[in-house]
Amino acid sequence: MGSKQRGDAAEAQALAHLQERGLRLVERNYRVARGPSARGGEIDLIVRDRDGTLVFVEVRSRAGAAHGGAAASIGAAKRARLVFAARHYLARLAVLPPCRFDVVTIDGGRIEWLPAAFDES
Repeated sequence: MGSKQRGDAAEAQALAHLQERGLRLVERNYRVARGPSARGGEIDLIVRDRDGTLVFVEVRSRAGAAHGGAAASIGAAKRARLVFAARHYLARLAVLPPCRFDVVTIDGGRIEWLPAAFDES
């Protein structure tokens, strides 16, 4: 299985995990390009929580927990690209809902949901 297929499978597993907990899918793989020389941003999953909160979800999968595991792979640059993409998404809405950034990690088959894993700062 290639990396794209592994990523798609991890996203599907994360989405199923979140849906089992009552969250609803709004959009998958929302992408924003800044331009030809700068990296844009992508949000793996956008879901809505039961209370109406719009949740931007980053999914990270690793074969094992070595080197800090999947969560450790989300650095400042990645967070900045996620925030950039979320702001772009929110600019399309007439009314801004409450929002948060969650992370779903899959380390060696073990799935963990980290609500409000970071904020936009």
